Amino acid sequence: MNRFFILLPWALIVIIVIDIDTKRTSVRDARHVPPPREGGAQGSRRTARTAANRTALPVIYAVTPTYTRAVQKAELTRLSNTFRQVPDFHWIVVEDAGARTELVSRLLARSGVLHTHLHALTPRRYKRSGMPRATEQRNAALGWLRAHRSRRTRGVVFFADDDNTYSLELFEEVPHLSSAHLSDVTSRLPPRSVSQLSRAPVRGGRALGGGRWRSGYGRGAAMRSTRRVSVWPVGLVGGRRYERPLVEKGRVVGWYTGWRADRPFAIDMAGFAVNLQVILANPRAVFKRRGSQPGMQESDFLKQITRVEELEPKAGNCTQVLVWHTRTEKVNLGNEPKRRQDTVLIEFRSPTGRRGPPPRSMVELHPVWESARPRVHPPRGSAVHLCTFHIQGNKGER
Repeated sequence: MNRFFILLPWALIVIIVIDIDTKRTSVRDARHVPPPREGGAQGSRRTARTAANRTALPVIYAVTPTYTRAVQKAELTRLSNTFRQVPDFHWIVVEDAGARTELVSRLLARSGVLHTHLHALTPRRYKRSGMPRATEQRNAALGWLRAHRSRRTRGVVFFADDDNTYSLELFEEVPHLSSAHLSDVTSRLPPRSVSQLSRAPVRGGRALGGGRWRSGYGRGAAMRSTRRVSVWPVGLVGGRRYERPLVEKGRVVGWYTGWRADRPFAIDMAGFAVNLQVILANPRAVFKRRGSQPGMQESDFLKQITRVEELEPKAGNCTQVLVWHTRTEKVNLGNEPKRRQDTVLIEFRSPTGRRGPPPRSMVELHPVWESARPRVHPPRGSAVHLCTFHIQGNKGER
């Protein structure tokens, strides 16, 4: 009994010390607990706001006809490096072939661009010199849009041939900042930067300093804001440095062109975009094969959906060239049959006469082969962002 009373105080002291140490450890651990990841209520709200901002942008649908040749992969790679930087973008690639080729299927799967891969073979009788080209491919893309998009879908359609080069400025929007927000932002910028604020690049509906769209997307500076049919200049066409619509008081009144200015719409295929709802509201509007001449497909198509006085000039009232018809130089492969062939098999082009479908798993899982891989957005300073040059007005050239 005496031993119990002797050990009891020591036991109480040990219990008190352990309790104090435990409380200190709990407080110290609480101070160093990392912040919760955005997976709870707060993260869900942020994710919802981001999704709302993205869905506020009309989707840009780019239609690209393509065919097997030595430079095909290089052309499509250049386009994909541009398109992957554009938010809310859908690339519709249509091959002139009896089936989708593995080369294009693999390129699209690795591109990081939301895409749909189709094919439409041009009949041999239409492959003669002097006949309009890519008619069946463009019409196949229009048919896909009419079958898979509804009147509630917001979007813009343009025709991006694989031998064109695009500046990202064609797809970007100009932010509308309130005067209070603009004053707050400019007060923190050096004087030289203030003049560049209106040209600040925008990604996903957010401008420099946190500015947001007022109406969900831009105020008409780029193709995404097209209400019916929009137009802009195209460089390196018609035997001239550029062709463009002539604009007076915000309306198209004529054409600056090097070939047949008497055309109803003297414009290149790369120089216009159409609101998706206009496409859906005019189901008979297609690119004509019968009666159409080379260089007249644009006019034959646009006559079915709009008039010249309804066109919407973009690119600074058609004073900026943001698209070029670059036309990759025809390559010289004359030494290929004369020299010993490489023993290593390298993918270069689809073999002529061996245009097979994609791998079996792709055909079974994706009948239309529509991919939804996440987009990759490289830094703004990448080489694909081309410079813009402004057109000097010349009263003698009209």
